[in-house]
Amino acid sequence: MNCQPILLTDLTSFKETCYQPSWYIDDTKIPLVLVACGSFSPITYLHLRMFEMAQDHFKNRTDEYELLAGYYSPVSDFYNKEGLAKAEDRVKMCQLAVETTSDWLMVDSWEARQTTYQRTAVVLDHFNNELNTMGGGISSSSSGEKRNIRIMLLAGGDLIASFGHPGVWTPEDLHHIVGDYGCVIIERTGTDVYGFLLSHDVFYQHRMNVTVIKQLIHNDISSTKIRLFVKRGMSIKYLLPNPVIDFIHTHGLYLPPTNNNNT
Repeated sequence: MNCQPILLTDLTSFKETCYQPSWYIDDTKIPLVLVACGSFSPITYLHLRMFEMAQDHFKNRTDEYELLAGYYSPVSDFYNKEGLAKAEDRVKMCQLAVETTSDWLMVDSWEARQTTYQRTAVVLDHFNNELNTMGGGISSSSSGEKRNIRIMLLAGGDLIASFGHPGVWTPEDLHHIVGDYGCVIIERTGTDVYGFLLSHDVFYQHRMNVTVIKQLIHNDISSTKIRLFVKRGMSIKYLLPNPVIDFIHTHGLYLPPTNNNNT
């Protein structure tokens, strides 16, 4: 896919990153980008596969959308989650992963650079501002027609389950995320996404904005397990891209606290 930078970025100095697709092809479809928010500490092959599964879905099973690009948006250091590597390191690992494995996935560092925790609804507003308000939307390669880009949240079933935990998400944010943007959910082993959609009032109200994609090959790789493997001195090869593995070992990430103060 063809993407053009709208802001120049130097990851070594941790500056802003945002890239905008250049055009869409099918005038009969809605141009779409997906945004995955999370810790990505570290990014794994499951995080990469989620976008590929979504791409297969929109390519083969819908006449409504043309998927243009996918974005990773790592959380900032102020998320205060156990096992969180520095934001700059997590952005770099995501960048290494997409540079070596994909021609349509990108990393946006805006959320990671913030000095306070940013809610997912606010992050999606950021993408809408960059791509549509500031970027002016996108042009058709055939007719030249300018259209706004549809933005949806890409999430795993475990994240969606957290939407039902009292006090974690405000109803206003959920209405904004699912009602105004939309959500693509990748089912994860052990999660009952359809049962959740039926039981959750906000998701059921906006169910037409929710797309559920089943994993045909179950993948249970998790960042938590990767961190534990590193801590125990176990191999993480074939669980995440080699450049990411090299970065983890070179910078001593996820080692026991006695050996590393950056975990």
